[in-house]
Amino acid sequence: MPTPTSTPTPEPPGPVTIAVAGDVHFEGTLRSRLDDPTTALAPVTRDLAAADVAIVNLETSLGRGGSPDPSKRYTFQAPPAALDALAAAGVDVAAMANNHALDFGREPLPGAFRAIDAARTADPPLAVVGLGRDVDEAFAPAELEVDGTTVAVLSATRADLDPTADPTGDFAATPDRPGTADAVGPAGTRRLLRAVERADRDADVVVAYLHWGVQGERCPTDDQRRLAFDLAAAGADVVVGSHAHLLQGDGRLGPGYVAYGLGNYAWYTQSGATASTGVLTLDVRPAATRGGRARVTRARWSPALIGADGLPRPVRDRSAFDATRADLQACAGLG
Repeated sequence: MPTPTSTPTPEPPGPVTIAVAGDVHFEGTLRSRLDDPTTALAPVTRDLAAADVAIVNLETSLGRGGSPDPSKRYTFQAPPAALDALAAAGVDVAAMANNHALDFGREPLPGAFRAIDAARTADPPLAVVGLGRDVDEAFAPAELEVDGTTVAVLSATRADLDPTADPTGDFAATPDRPGTADAVGPAGTRRLLRAVERADRDADVVVAYLHWGVQGERCPTDDQRRLAFDLAAAGADVVVGSHAHLLQGDGRLGPGYVAYGLGNYAWYTQSGATASTGVLTLDVRPAATRGGRARVTRARWSPALIGADGLPRPVRDRSAFDATRADLQACAGLG
């Protein structure tokens, strides 16, 4: 009789480290750093490059051409070299669902998409989420494999809910128009939650990066808090965001984690609290089987201050940062 053979039990997915930081652009004093993209963010690469997956928000129109939106007070645009700079800094995913992604209209988008496609297959590679040729592509996650663990990252914006923000309602992608992943209104919210549910079926760890809240506010809005719980219920293990240009509270959300506001990271202006920043690194242990919930086992900040050159530098005495973080956790209802 033939000898029975046993099928080896597959190894469970292993833990991963995920580093997240806030808003990045290349305006003002930062623009000349793109003359050499490989060193543009060199002074601040350590914590991002050390993680298995690093994610930031690229807060700018990408590409060349177009005209600045006359309805907006601030308009940003960076050449495709911005993607090279992020990749060289150790960033794996750039979120672009934000209220500056179409500051120069849709004319630059064909060139931007060509650069995004090239970045995805470059060495090192960089994925862009939250911006697409149509709404399905805009909401599609990036999937990264880390030693057998699949990490899905997706991005969406709710900046239209901020009464202080520039008008960006026409930035949204549709079935036949390129643009951002817009999660404003019931239909946009449902689309975002469905995208998270689909990502959760295919990945071991799901990260949702939102552009949300109100500029200048240090406590998350009720909308942010409700959406964070809904995202976690839909399958997001890590929920992070930016838009306030200030740090907001972070802490555990069930087995996962939420960081409502990551502030600025590489930014051309600094003033008081807007200069306070850092990298948040999360250790995440996936569930032993697909369909279970991953668990964030450790969270640690590397605090920094943005200097006159627009780049963050580590702070040696973190006592003020830790005290502020405790206050922000309290107003966010997090421990």
